[in-house]
Amino acid sequence: MTEATTPLPLANLKVVEMGTLIAGPYCARLLAEFGATVIKVETPGEGDPLRKWRQLHEGNSLWWYAQARNKKSIAVNLKAPEGQQVVRDLVSTADIVVENFRPGTLERWGLGYEALSSTNPGLVMVRLSGFGQTGPYKDRPGFGAIGESMGGMRYITGYPDRAPVRVGVSIGDSLAALFGVIGALTAIHHRATSGRGQVVDVALYEAVFAMMESMLPEYGMGHNVRERTGSSLPGIVPSNTYPCRDGKYVVIGANADSIFKRMMKAIGRADLADDPALADNAGRVKRTAELDQAIGEWTATVDLEEALAVLEKAEVPSGRIYSIADIAADLHYQARGMIEHHKLGHHDLLLPGIVPRLSATPGGTRWIGPKLGEHTQEVLRAMGYSDARIAELLASKVVQGQ
Repeated sequence: MTEATTPLPLANLKVVEMGTLIAGPYCARLLAEFGATVIKVETPGEGDPLRKWRQLHEGNSLWWYAQARNKKSIAVNLKAPEGQQVVRDLVSTADIVVENFRPGTLERWGLGYEALSSTNPGLVMVRLSGFGQTGPYKDRPGFGAIGESMGGMRYITGYPDRAPVRVGVSIGDSLAALFGVIGALTAIHHRATSGRGQVVDVALYEAVFAMMESMLPEYGMGHNVRERTGSSLPGIVPSNTYPCRDGKYVVIGANADSIFKRMMKAIGRADLADDPALADNAGRVKRTAELDQAIGEWTATVDLEEALAVLEKAEVPSGRIYSIADIAADLHYQARGMIEHHKLGHHDLLLPGIVPRLSATPGGTRWIGPKLGEHTQEVLRAMGYSDARIAELLASKVVQGQ
């Protein structure tokens, strides 16, 4: 665990997280990493399902320790009227609420934005959902995989002769979370002058769609539909992945004009480097297959390390494809603090470092993900609940504590 030596930049913000799994919790995690007090509301007896996803250690997911770091856990039954009142009291002094229920769920519990902001007009509510809070699809369930598909990412991912494939992580949820953080901090900035909060409505499919670069204007102008192109980057040449003699792969991005010339000379193809028809990207695009073949013929004669040495000397952007083992062992990752070491009992727990890096007020991991309801009594006391009232709520199972 780390102790901040200077006040963290979001230390004055109180965030209530009412979300599960990925998008909402990741959004709140990012705020917590930079000092926000994040109180995560979980279901008694169950908690966030992410606690049980993927590899477990003593009953908790290893993913959980990263996703819930720096958060406080309070277990409250949101379906019980008394539990709903606990949340109203909690939110009455909050700056931000993050939620990713299906639209309308919080309203049925009396916890929608209108109800909560009536007593806290400065409240900012980040609402993450599959399809947004409005529109004909708003009531549909939507996970990240659906957002990635509807947002256009799945269609262009993979090889043209095969079915579309998914990125190996929940990228749709994570993108939505990032837009949620941007929206939350933008709304807080606006509140500083207006005194009013607002709703930040983030749809997973829109977060993905926002990443689709030039696809829409290209379609609108000429009805061009971008298709799957495998490892190459269409319209930007050369930029591809090439096999080396030892069976490994090198990624090369030599699409800038001067870099292209340097690379071609470095691999013994001065004829291509000096060809005036290849002096700019437009000319190279017309001869994509020829250039990929020339580069591939060279990489096939050298091992990966030799290829990287030649390309680095020529100042050509290039690299290996990292596994997580490569990442954990990499000196650059380590030097920049991207591999954090924590203790989980007698075990060493590796967590990813904090992004982005701030020079004066960097974020940090103050503690790893909490036990279910670990902070229930602490939070309720801070809200002004008496010990007798807390005991009543615990006995009635409206809340759960440790």
